[in-house]
Amino acid sequence: MAKRDYYEVLGVSRNASPDEIKRAFRKLAAKYHPDANPGDSSAEERFKEINEAYQVLQDPEKRARYDQFGADGPQAGNPFGGQDFGFGGFGDIFDIFFGQGGGQGRRGGPEKGPDLRYDLTLTLEEVLAGSSKDIKVTRDEVCPHCHGNQAEPGTRLEMCSTCHGSGQVERIRESFLGRIRQVETCPKCHGSGRIIPVPCKECHGRGQVRVDKSLSVTVPPGVDEGTRLRVAGEGGAGQHGGPSGDLIVFIHIKPHERFTRDGDDLWVEQPITFAQAALGAVIKVATLDGEETLHIPAGTQTGSVFKLSRHGLPRIGSSTIHGSLNVRVKVVVPTSLTAKEREILHMWAEMRKEEVAHEDKSIFRKVKDALGR
Repeated sequence: MAKRDYYEVLGVSRNASPDEIKRAFRKLAAKYHPDANPGDSSAEERFKEINEAYQVLQDPEKRARYDQFGADGPQAGNPFGGQDFGFGGFGDIFDIFFGQGGGQGRRGGPEKGPDLRYDLTLTLEEVLAGSSKDIKVTRDEVCPHCHGNQAEPGTRLEMCSTCHGSGQVERIRESFLGRIRQVETCPKCHGSGRIIPVPCKECHGRGQVRVDKSLSVTVPPGVDEGTRLRVAGEGGAGQHGGPSGDLIVFIHIKPHERFTRDGDDLWVEQPITFAQAALGAVIKVATLDGEETLHIPAGTQTGSVFKLSRHGLPRIGSSTIHGSLNVRVKVVVPTSLTAKEREILHMWAEMRKEEVAHEDKSIFRKVKDALGR
């Protein structure tokens, strides 16, 4: 019996876009899906026809071949390249609307391993220059004894008798749409489709072993608190031949005893004397990577800020952009003075007519002053 035209089956034109074909399929599939029409053989046959048409027209290569040769051309008996796309392959009706089955698929295929986290603390000096840090992580690796097969070498795996190797079991439940077929992970083999009669003695059937791994992590200059570095393939081992996960390195910055950070900029407090502030001076200021000269103009007030360009931190990802070092000066008042220093300051105060505290004269000075009269 000749097949109906696939475009006619879906009710779309020959120049219909992929989105138009998908919308038409979903609308018809929702109407004729067997789970929504229990016991209706005609609906089941109609759904198979809709499904077959969609599997061809949604694939650019199959659609081009169909447009050229029709349903009776090459591979007419199997337009899907050897795969069975009957309605059973779609799971329940939720697959039609949301693009996935109501149950979990078999877990026997390759699965990527889990990502791992490592917290790394750096100093500002290491942030400035970048660094290579040796770290140690604990992770799962493929068991070297069974090579991830989970069974003791020399023994064989057996097919799960509950799911017959599919990794899935079928459940039927009632809903407002009628009886809904739902596919779930097999509870006996946990989706692998196989049973391990003799587990590997090294990994106890896990296929993986826990090991401590030493790694060298390259940290680029300029990283900040909360920066995350991804080291590909250094996470946990994958399942069933799948790739390893990644190692995610979370960066933390150790507080510095002298400098504080504001993005790419650094801040530092620099003490200066009263004379340096009043008269001006040229001083040396310590930076993260050495000393720099700073000119203090006469009359500088405490709290004044001077900027040393490009003496901050590099911007992450850039080799040319650097922040600044902001120097906030603080005029320091001496806590003790010599007699000569006190005399000079008193003269200073008298010249500027400033009120200052006067020390009581000693007995010797009082006697000397009295005799001199």
